[in-house]
Amino acid sequence: MFRTTTLFAAAAVTVAGGLVLTSCSSGSGGGDGFDPEEEITLTFTFWGNDVRADLYDQAFDAFTEEYPNITINSSFLDFPAYWEKRQTEAAGGGLPDVMQFDYSYLRQYAENGLLLDLAPYVGEEIDDSALSEEILAIGEVAGGNYGITTSTNAWGLFSNPKLLDTVGVEDFAGGTYDEYTQWIADATATAHENGHEVWGASDWTGRIQLFELQQRAMGEDLFTEDGEPNFTEDDLRAFWEQGSAIREEGAFPAAKAEEVYPLGGFDTAQVLSEGTWDNFGAGYLGNLGGDYTELTLQAPPIVEEGAQDLYLKPSMLHSVAATTDHPEASALLVDFLVNSPESGEIFGTNRGLPASDTALEAAELDELSQQVRDYEASIADRLGDAPPVPIVGYGTLEEKFRQLGQELGYGTVTVDEAVDQFFSEMDVILN
Repeated sequence: MFRTTTLFAAAAVTVAGGLVLTSCSSGSGGGDGFDPEEEITLTFTFWGNDVRADLYDQAFDAFTEEYPNITINSSFLDFPAYWEKRQTEAAGGGLPDVMQFDYSYLRQYAENGLLLDLAPYVGEEIDDSALSEEILAIGEVAGGNYGITTSTNAWGLFSNPKLLDTVGVEDFAGGTYDEYTQWIADATATAHENGHEVWGASDWTGRIQLFELQQRAMGEDLFTEDGEPNFTEDDLRAFWEQGSAIREEGAFPAAKAEEVYPLGGFDTAQVLSEGTWDNFGAGYLGNLGGDYTELTLQAPPIVEEGAQDLYLKPSMLHSVAATTDHPEASALLVDFLVNSPESGEIFGTNRGLPASDTALEAAELDELSQQVRDYEASIADRLGDAPPVPIVGYGTLEEKFRQLGQELGYGTVTVDEAVDQFFSEMDVILN
């Protein structure tokens, strides 16, 4: 039974593969308008934990003070079970009115007609004055806008200042990927000479995000707006060949990486630097433990001076079901959860750095969150438009890329073999 405070759904739902997602309503927007006298009940769902559940309950209390005719029934699950549940609901035409949404699923649900196009509500129920055009564009796919970004992050380069000091190595001073690769080799050699089993970094060519950034530096996204590959086998081959030298000398060994997985060398204080999304800092410090209290964060290496290779990625979005009976009320709830000062005060950076200027100004930022905010301001000149919404199956491709990077580290595949395997996997996913 749902209630106005958040209900924890303890059991995951098992879903058979190959579901066909169908919508029971066009939900095209432009309804009769919001009636403040009508008694309305909205269902809302999110992934998270008890901490986030309490924050949402506080937000709902503030929202229903402003809109006392609206009741919100909410529920949550962990991330894997959350999407299993959505798949089941989608197949039966019963998605919740408003949902916390992940970027990797946006194209799949939008193209299947499962989400409400929010474009007619932007500038009306959804205030766009505190959301930049770049932020609003993140949710655009399939000819409409199907998600409003709550929070953002950007790719950065973390390093561990205490560990650097312990092993006697100076931090990377910035520069090109060739210079970063040389720093990794030198840092590893120095650490080992000083008696520490520590490496400069993991093999950065094992991350599809770095391949994406290098392609963007040359003016190309990985995939087109239509979800077609925008790179060649030669492009991927050239990228992976960059890692040949670092895999032989300097990078965190693949065997060590397997030992600590799903953590990484950076989480376990065996690696000095790590490229990743800038909102990972708190997780790193939590995994490293109390001996480590700070991290440094700088821009990743460059391919071409002046290129806009970086972009703001949504930590999460809020979307509305195409089948909702209350599109205007649902849009008002989305606006409140994204834009209101109350949402900034309540959530802070629990969902990431707020994308709305209004919510961001109201949020109380801890030291690490302020560091991320300053970092994103510092890379403004390198920020380009966000790439097209990920293709359906992008998560599978990302994992295949990681696995092939690990096999390259072991030496069990050649670069040519890895390229062949990746393109074969991509062909299966796309076709």
